[in-house]
Amino acid sequence: MAERVLITGGAGFVGLHLARRLLGDGTEVVLLDDFSRGRADADLDELRTHVEMVEHDLTAPIPDGLLGGTFDTVYHLAAVVGVRQANENPSRVLRTNMLATLNLLDWCDTRSPTALFLSSTSEVADGAMRLGLSPFPSPEQLPFVLPDPRAPRASYALSKIVSETLFLQRSSRFGIRVGRYHNIYGPRMGYSHVIPEFIERALTGVDPFTVYGDAQTRAFCYIDDAVDATIGLTRVDTDDPIVANIGNDREEIKIRELARRVLALASAAPELAVFDPPAGSPDRRLPELSVLRQVIGYEPKVDLDAGLRATFDWYARHRRTNTDRDGR
Repeated sequence: MAERVLITGGAGFVGLHLARRLLGDGTEVVLLDDFSRGRADADLDELRTHVEMVEHDLTAPIPDGLLGGTFDTVYHLAAVVGVRQANENPSRVLRTNMLATLNLLDWCDTRSPTALFLSSTSEVADGAMRLGLSPFPSPEQLPFVLPDPRAPRASYALSKIVSETLFLQRSSRFGIRVGRYHNIYGPRMGYSHVIPEFIERALTGVDPFTVYGDAQTRAFCYIDDAVDATIGLTRVDTDDPIVANIGNDREEIKIRELARRVLALASAAPELAVFDPPAGSPDRRLPELSVLRQVIGYEPKVDLDAGLRATFDWYARHRRTNTDRDGR
């Protein structure tokens, strides 16, 4: 029989790309989402014809009978994400993300899927990196540190490390997989991230072109590679829990160079207006990928130039309107 999976947050950025890939493998896919974010677009409409889509807000328990049948795998992607969300309403980030995890796990306790995947974040490592408590690139096994717990941005990292802990406490019952995403990008990722923000401003012809933290570096991972890693990690044949960074460690790039590459795609050459980086933003972020390489032989396939071109072309075809909402 075909594998049957549940994806929470399935109408969002990673969820939609993950669902498409699983459908291509012949998997039966059920998406759970509250549709509070994201954009109703042709991509989602096309996906609806191939999956079962269920609307539910995971801050409330999953009602009996809402999700029928059994599931082999559950991918838990539903969360409030993004620096802007954390800065503007940190209590909502904490409440929503932790309740969503608790309610999903309570439901899994009654359904007993074989494997559970949690989408976590590179931000759980940022505190230790900032204080020099870890080598660079950042490995999975390092202390969790909140240098300033009162900072609004800390809410997201805290919600994810709590979710990781709750998942790992179920490792005697399920095959637990935790993927810490490092700067994933690609088509349909919304607008509150550096790459789509740069693309939107480049397409609009903004001059001067604003860049925050121009000397900071990041290593960006295209969505197709992230999906490959997510599925591969979840299908590893072991009962032991696995926590693995997911990203691309080959192309660390300064933000100013990223801006120049995006502007080149738009054939634009505005003056750069450089400002200080956002508060709490790490100077460097680069994943250590030895765990992922060891367990699934992972290597990123899409280089930054190819990924930026595909992402730029998608946004050029789907120009933002005043009615668009911030997408995942």
